[in-house]
Amino acid sequence: MVIFEAIVKNDDLGGWFIELKDTVDGRVEVCKNLEVFEKTIQKMGEDYGGKIDEVKWISHKSLTPENEQKVRVAMMEYYEKYKDQIEDEKQ
Repeated sequence: MVIFEAIVKNDDLGGWFIELKDTVDGRVEVCKNLEVFEKTIQKMGEDYGGKIDEVKWISHKSLTPENEQKVRVAMMEYYEKYKDQIEDEKQ
C-alpha cells in the first residue's frame, strides 16, 4: 500500500511548508507551497505508476493556529481553482 504523509510545519520566516514523506521508502521532500506539493507528489507517485493509496495530512505540533488557518485557506483556494479537474479525475 502506497501511503504518503503530508506534514505541515512552520518555517523560520513565520510561514509554513509541507514535508512530504513516502512511507514506503522513507524519502522526504520539502514543498514551500501547494503548487510545489502538487508537482512533487506527482513525481514521487510516478514510482508507483501514479497510484497513491492515501495521503495522510498531519499538522506538526508546533504549527501555529495562524499558519494552520493559512494552509486551510490556501487549500480551499486551490480546490476552487481546480475543482472541475479534480472532480473529473475522481470519476
